[in-house]
Amino acid sequence: MSGRTDNSVLIAAPVDVVWEMTNDLESWPVLFTEYAAVEILQRSGSTVRFRLTMHPDDDGRVWSWVSERTMDRSGLRVTARRVEPGPFEHMNIEWTYAEEDGGTRMRWVQDFRMRPDAPVDTAAMTDRINANSLVQMEVIRQKVERAARAAETPA
Repeated sequence: MSGRTDNSVLIAAPVDVVWEMTNDLESWPVLFTEYAAVEILQRSGSTVRFRLTMHPDDDGRVWSWVSERTMDRSGLRVTARRVEPGPFEHMNIEWTYAEEDGGTRMRWVQDFRMRPDAPVDTAAMTDRINANSLVQMEVIRQKVERAARAAETPA
């Protein structure tokens, strides 16, 4: 069984601001609440390979993995995959951005399947990802909107 999540948020900011802030990988530890560190391993054109490290979980375990992210600025689309899938058999992610009345719609679609020996099954991980995506999207929305307002304020 494969898992699929599909979540979006409307951010009251221009698409350029949303794109730049959410694709600045080095700032992810500030933008997201769950990431402790990002290490860029390789850049090739619009593709970046990087190691993402989370803050310790409730048991004190630190999760880390390598992902690859390809950004299509003109298409307002990002595709990503875990190179080191860890407990996942596979994890593929698509981020899209669309201009709408009131701002920019940022959407995350994640397709994945858990390994049979993973600590949780695919259904449980689907629930976790859906819940966490909503939390992270709200944090990002607030931070991007605050930055957009600050950029509009005359000095």
